Amino acid sequence: MAHGTAHIGETAWRTEIMVGGHAITADEPEALGGQGAGPAPYDLLLASLGACTAITLKMYAARKAWPLVSVDVDLRLKGSKEEMRIERKLSIVGLDEEQKARLADIAERTPVTLTLKSGLGIETELV
Repeated sequence: MAHGTAHIGETAWRTEIMVGGHAITADEPEALGGQGAGPAPYDLLLASLGACTAITLKMYAARKAWPLVSVDVDLRLKGSKEEMRIERKLSIVGLDEEQKARLADIAERTPVTLTLKSGLGIETELV
């Protein structure tokens, strides 16, 4: 499965992440005391869902040999902390309405979508 690390040092909120062999910098916006050097944690969550959605839909269309031109995924985190939800809008080019509807249905079952909808246990230990 996946593995990642995150390191924060003396610079306020700037966090260096290594995941899948890729370096990512996360930070908070200046309005929250950060430097805006990278996406904030919830931005990374949306990025993960958006990437999984786009990739899964493209893979499905390729398997079906559908003439998909592009998929755009627009994501917004909405609500309060108690009732948070993600609004996802798909823009699909190159397919007919039936194919688009099928991809919208598939979007509800992408791996990251299912993980977010079902919740995920987290075990924490000091080392």
